[in-house]
Amino acid sequence: MKLAFSTLGVPGMPVAEVVRLATEHGYEGVELRAHPDEPVHLGLSSVERADVVEEFKAAGVEILAVAGYVQVASDEDDEEISTELAELVKLARDLGARYVRVFPGGGDQDEADADATAARRLGTAAPAAADMGVSILLETHDTHSAGADVARIVGTVGHPRIGAIWDVLHTWRSGEDPAATHAVLAPHLGYVQVKDVTSATDLTPLPLGTGVLPLAACLEPLTPDTWVCWEYEKRWYPGAADLPGLLSAGREHLLRLGAPKA
Repeated sequence: MKLAFSTLGVPGMPVAEVVRLATEHGYEGVELRAHPDEPVHLGLSSVERADVVEEFKAAGVEILAVAGYVQVASDEDDEEISTELAELVKLARDLGARYVRVFPGGGDQDEADADATAARRLGTAAPAAADMGVSILLETHDTHSAGADVARIVGTVGHPRIGAIWDVLHTWRSGEDPAATHAVLAPHLGYVQVKDVTSATDLTPLPLGTGVLPLAACLEPLTPDTWVCWEYEKRWYPGAADLPGLLSAGREHLLRLGAPKA
């Protein structure tokens, strides 16, 4: 198991500080939130992108993914969606990231229509992503919170550069058993996002292992080379404890849960 954390947990933190946290606390990678209010975003120049790459390379920390906010199942304009998705793929390529994260965002559409829209857009984006060595991953989220929902779309696309992110919170809230989630997502799985919360209605982020999410059951079926990323949603819950002070204990908890069983 390879461990990363998301910069959603350290909003606005300079890249150098993010890299320092990863090295000091033993994380092998980082998921970079790509948003205009973050240090890494689509507007970075080529020189700025190269500087980010150098910061991570010098520390031996991998940029696991560029976490974008494109909603591939939405009823928004096709051109706007495709343009932003293409720019995210280019940013990932320039940073040496293997993945781009996207959301479903089907809204109130009929399920079949949302699925078809997402599959069409992802299929259209796949060849260029493949040429750049980047995979686009659809996260279990919002209208497609269960693994079965995401697998339906990704399986329809049927391209090796289109895969899935398993966000354990959303599959759990959907009522899907972790074993069932893994079974449908395993052929498409890029990486797993873990977190912990108080309840299905109180999603304030907690230190790993102190909430109600079935993390052990989620990690148990994973292969040893699977990336696991701690997505601590400090950005949306400013009153939550600061992530830096939790990183070491969180890493140790994940390693215990993921250790081979005797």
